[in-house]
Amino acid sequence: MTDPSDPLAGEPAAPLTRREAEELRRAADAQRPHDAQRAHDAQPAHYAQRAHDPHEPALQAHLRAARSELESQVERARADFEVANERIKERTGRDLIVATLIGLAIGAVLIASLLFVKWAFIGFALGAALLAVFEFSRALIVSGRRVDVVPQLIATTVVVVSAYFVDPWSLWLLLFVALAFVVVWRLVAQMAAHDGRAYDAVLGDVLIASLLQLYVAFLGSLCVVLLSQDRGEYWVLSFIIVAVAADTGAYVAGITMGKHPMAPRISPKKTWEGFAGAAAAAILAGVIAGIFLLGITWWMGVVFGILILVTATIGDLGESMIKRDLGIKDMSSWLPGHGGVLDRLDSILLSVVAALGLYYLFTPLVAS
Repeated sequence: MTDPSDPLAGEPAAPLTRREAEELRRAADAQRPHDAQRAHDAQPAHYAQRAHDPHEPALQAHLRAARSELESQVERARADFEVANERIKERTGRDLIVATLIGLAIGAVLIASLLFVKWAFIGFALGAALLAVFEFSRALIVSGRRVDVVPQLIATTVVVVSAYFVDPWSLWLLLFVALAFVVVWRLVAQMAAHDGRAYDAVLGDVLIASLLQLYVAFLGSLCVVLLSQDRGEYWVLSFIIVAVAADTGAYVAGITMGKHPMAPRISPKKTWEGFAGAAAAAILAGVIAGIFLLGITWWMGVVFGILILVTATIGDLGESMIKRDLGIKDMSSWLPGHGGVLDRLDSILLSVVAALGLYYLFTPLVAS
């Protein structure tokens, strides 16, 4: 439709001259490449990329397929391992991966302190003893006992550190002083409380205060006494290796073959099959450590392994009985996969008595 208000609407256009037509044609020819470029630029980027990209090489396709297959296999292996780890965790209550990593880290620090800087093991032993006393004290307090944590830590520090510098008789004297210190502190604190606590409960608190020093501080100090002897660092390392080997052998044999409970009322998960695995591992480790680290004969290594096995088992069962009496599974959760520090020291603390006794027995025999 035309606009009726336009005065020129409906009138024919004037014809163009030849010169005007020629100028219009030239202008159209000059504009055509610009329009084509704008149309090309307006196309989507992936069209242009698809037009210029070559076909994917066959080698690259094979590599991509191989990588996908490898990733799939790794994922399946990880899934299978996680299933196996969950089964082990369900049966033992421990995370195998975390427990192994933490055990390797502690073992590396232990070996480095013993073989490279002998006196540095004193700090390692003191730290372990203090943590064990602290977590044991907290467990006793939760169960309703009165335990003075700070005096216990002070007495433990004095007994453990002095064991490296004093003679055995002086160590006995210091132990007596430490016992008197924690007992008197508990009695004075009880008198100051005025809470009407029963006599048998107070007596139990006094006995537990003494137990902490005898069980953790004194046995830990004997380890430092063994360290202070000639080549004592090798004896400390050897008896710890045997104790750890026994624990590992019991763990593996109990997981794979354990059927007959060893002490169901004390520790239901310990089996006779696990004890057999612990015995085999302890004797083997005792012979190897005895020959290559201690310089003793093979039969001495057998005796060494058997005695450490017995003391480690008794120590483990003893601590399990204490935890069952307190109604707890672990002393703490400071070591994931292991429980508490005392849960790792239970088999070592009592074994140091056997190791120290064998040192005094075997060293003169080997020297002669």
